Amino acid sequence: TLFTHYGIYLGDNRVAHLMPDILPALTADPRHLGRAVTNARLLLGVLAKVASIRVDTVRDFAYGASIHVNSLDALLKSPALGAEEVAGRAERLLGAWPYSLLWNNCEHFVTHCRYGAAASLQTDKLCETLKMIIRDQRSILVSVLLGLASIMCLGLAPSTTLPTIFIPFILWMAG
Repeated sequence: TLFTHYGIYLGDNRVAHLMPDILPALTADPRHLGRAVTNARLLLGVLAKVASIRVDTVRDFAYGASIHVNSLDALLKSPALGAEEVAGRAERLLGAWPYSLLWNNCEHFVTHCRYGAAASLQTDKLCETLKMIIRDQRSILVSVLLGLASIMCLGLAPSTTLPTIFIPFILWMAG
């Protein structure tokens, strides 16, 4: 996917991680909550901004992807806390948790537990890329052309005309 999923290895084949999941908002039944999170549950959790910090097996955590160990130590300036402190922080936070793809995701959870401060290099990079696109004057031209194409295809209506005017204007002001 676009992002890398982060978790904290607790030992004994267990990983604590923040996972978007709609089910904790709907039920407290541990029989349902303990099952592996499906793509539908995950997507609905992202949209509803609902998640849980949960413990899964390494296999369920990886969900078929490869696992990279401790790739943040070289990138972050803060020293890592001790393994026992990191695991203790993660286990104390288990349960339902608010979620935001940009401001409170699995990487924020891991960096909070491991370094004492929540951060996400992935979302920082995404935001920098979006700022670069917004500041590029060609994005104004592209948005005007797309707006005009939507007016030509869908007709002149507030739902086509207003975005054609306001999106390029906002991009121009932001640039």
